[in-house]
Amino acid sequence: MTTPAAVPGPDGALRCPWALSTADYVAYHDEEWGRPVHGDDALFERLSLEAFQSGLSWITILRRRPGFRAAFAGFRIEKVAAFTETDRDRLLADPGIIRNRAKIDATLANARVLADWPTGELDELIWSYAPDPATRPAPKTLADVPAVTAESTALSKALKKRGLRFVGPTTAYALMQACGLVDDHLETCVARNAR
Repeated sequence: MTTPAAVPGPDGALRCPWALSTADYVAYHDEEWGRPVHGDDALFERLSLEAFQSGLSWITILRRRPGFRAAFAGFRIEKVAAFTETDRDRLLADPGIIRNRAKIDATLANARVLADWPTGELDELIWSYAPDPATRPAPKTLADVPAVTAESTALSKALKKRGLRFVGPTTAYALMQACGLVDDHLETCVARNAR
C-alpha cells in the first residue's frame, strides 16, 4: 500500500489526506494548522489541548474546543492558575470537555507554573525550538512527516525541566505542527506556505 500524497478536497484543491474526513478538519487544516501562533495564553491553550488529545483523535478535541474554552476561562493563564478545588470538581463533571483527571490536574498545575513566568517567556521558550525551515524539505507523503524530532524532544525536556506536565516529545511535536514552528503540510498541499 502506498502512503498518501496530497489528495483533492471537495473544492478540487490538493490537501493533506488527514484533513478530508470531515468539514471541521478541512477548515482547521486550511485556516489554522501550521500557521504561526504567538502569545502565552494562546500557546497555553494549544499545549493544553494537545495534552488532552493524547491517546485520542484530534477531531474529538477540535469539536469540543468551544467547551474547553468555556470551561478553562479562555485558557487565560492567570485565571486558570487561580482555579480552586471547586473548579476542579466542576471540570471533572463537565460533559463539554474530556474529563480525564490526570489531564485536568496537569492543565491546572501548568497554569500555576506559567503564572509565575514573565510575560512572553512561554512564547519565547517554545519558539526558540523552531527548526530552520531551510533544513526541512517539504514532506511529499504522510510517511515523510515525523511524530517526534530532536527539536520536539529538546522542547519537551525544557518544558518538563521548568515544571510543566503532559508535555512529552510527541505532544511537543504536535504543538510545533499546530502552532507553525514547522510546516508539515505536504509539498503539493494548497495550505503549504499559505501562512
